[in-house]
Amino acid sequence: MLLSESIIDQIAEAIADQGYIVIEQAIPSELAEQLRLEAQHRASQFKPAGVGRGSAHQRIEKVRSDDIQWIESGASEAQNAWLALMDNLQQGLNRRLFMGLFSYESHFAHYRPGAFYEKHLDAFRGQSNRVLSTVTYLNADWEPGWGGQLNIYGRDGETLLNTVSPKLGTLVIFLSEDFPHEVAAATHERFSIAGWFRINNSNTTRVDPPR
Repeated sequence: MLLSESIIDQIAEAIADQGYIVIEQAIPSELAEQLRLEAQHRASQFKPAGVGRGSAHQRIEKVRSDDIQWIESGASEAQNAWLALMDNLQQGLNRRLFMGLFSYESHFAHYRPGAFYEKHLDAFRGQSNRVLSTVTYLNADWEPGWGGQLNIYGRDGETLLNTVSPKLGTLVIFLSEDFPHEVAAATHERFSIAGWFRINNSNTTRVDPPR
């Protein structure tokens, strides 16, 4: 299961023109359903999410209150298929935009009723190798009144550009350094996959990305 060339074209054009895109039903329906079921099945194993990386990583529930599990090659057929899909997208975007995307990391996220993630950036300019963020939703039959939307803001951090309902198969992609965003609380539990394409910042003294 791969993304169609037309969808990759659409993504590349939007990233070049405006820096972000929202595509409903972008993920093949069979894979979206497999990932949904796996996320629900594994939810009891998820760990509380934190903010920061390495020694600076800590749980701050007033900032975010979701639980996560990293997606790993070989963990399941669904996870392997997901990573193959993102590898296909990585290659397609590199061919079209010459972004130098080097690797991809992602995790399942479980938001219980009332859980949220305050407005934030996924990367700060010049301080991270995360350059392109992805969010994929895994919630069947989601009702608008349940909340749980992703709010995407402009580069000024104040102008609301888009409100995205967390419906099954919806894919959101945006430049990590440019678009503050937040996850609103919902009345029902919800699942998603958060991911980041990274560039290679390795040098003679360190390996970056380390994963």
